[in-house]
Amino acid sequence: MKILFATNNAHKLAEVRAVLGDDFTLVTPRDCGVTEEVPETQPTLEGNAAQKARYLYERTGCDCFADDTGLEVEALGGAPGVHSARYATDGHDFAANNRLLLRNLEGAANRRARFRTVICLILGGEEHFFEGIVEGRIAERESGTEGFGYDPLFVPDGSDRSFARMSAEEKNALSHRGRAVRRLADYLHKLTK
Repeated sequence: MKILFATNNAHKLAEVRAVLGDDFTLVTPRDCGVTEEVPETQPTLEGNAAQKARYLYERTGCDCFADDTGLEVEALGGAPGVHSARYATDGHDFAANNRLLLRNLEGAANRRARFRTVICLILGGEEHFFEGIVEGRIAERESGTEGFGYDPLFVPDGSDRSFARMSAEEKNALSHRGRAVRRLADYLHKLTK
């Protein structure tokens, strides 16, 4: 089954391909001739996921899905949340985002956080939503070189290692995106059986 995934992020594409497996061929917006930035201007993760999916569905007519992910830090009132990718700058500057997060948590005793991913799937014109959450904490300093984004700072519950110190397989087994994509995959597999 061919399905359009609303990302041009190679890391995210690889993560999702690994979880979905060989039953699905993922294509990107660029593969379908959509080269402009896909908008994400909504105030919630659900809203952004739906906005991106609808944008691509209207332009391509292809079955598609989009996700939006936020890091929600308790001591910061749920920030950066929907603004996670653009926390420190207008671009996706992971290093600047991590520096700002650590600065904003200086001296904070409560370092509880969670990653939350929401996926909007449009299949045959109908919308379906899937969510994945992983609880954890923000480390005092970055560690590890794998992954991307806040991975060097986020330590999931039950582990003493950041996502950036885990292999892709280990991270996918625990991660918010992995959980949301497994729910998506379960739904799609039921339809294709």
